[in-house]
Amino acid sequence: MRVEIAGEQALIIYFAETATPQVSARVQQAVTILEAELNGYLIDLIPSYASLLLIFDMLACDHLYIRHRIRELLAQSGQADVTEGKLVQLPAYYSAESGPDLENLAESAGLTVAEVIKRHSAIEYRVYAIGFAPGFAYLGDVDPRLATPRLATPRQKVPRGSIAIADRQTAVYPAASPGGWNLIGLCPTPMFDPQAEPNMPVQVGDRVCFTPISREEFQSLGGTL
Repeated sequence: MRVEIAGEQALIIYFAETATPQVSARVQQAVTILEAELNGYLIDLIPSYASLLLIFDMLACDHLYIRHRIRELLAQSGQADVTEGKLVQLPAYYSAESGPDLENLAESAGLTVAEVIKRHSAIEYRVYAIGFAPGFAYLGDVDPRLATPRLATPRQKVPRGSIAIADRQTAVYPAASPGGWNLIGLCPTPMFDPQAEPNMPVQVGDRVCFTPISREEFQSLGGTL
């Protein structure tokens, strides 16, 4: 673990060089501990793949105090549980109709479309980070056979709810937007609703599984094509 200054009133904690389910669980464990123990000093905690940005009230403490407390508190924590975080099931309508890159991805991987669907929906993914847009959850890691580079030319508009793959990550687009990920299906579950509480169905550290559904089920759940 490495703690570095990230601004006048911020520190960043690095837990590893790359993200894994174990590292993600460690990040979430740190969030829980620091929120409970440093509540009077914190302005915000922002978790990411393998790090945690801590913003503190510089009128209440300084870098030295916060750095000392971080090291002290996290040194006392035990092994992080990779099964922590709620399990979220997301329905997925996989097809050439809903996923225009599905057949090309299958061909590139030397798999059938059915095998791609089976492999993508067989994994319990970890939410490593949320960014790019509200509700855009970066999930990993996909089956190595499905790992596919981003498109050479991004689309000007990716439909809301698109299930996509880029390298070893997968995600659901929370809103229509430009994007260069490979589209393999659609999810009818809203990934961001500013009027709801909570406004996202997943948070960093949660686990996500995709459940294949039919076209009819997709539409009955509110999905649009």
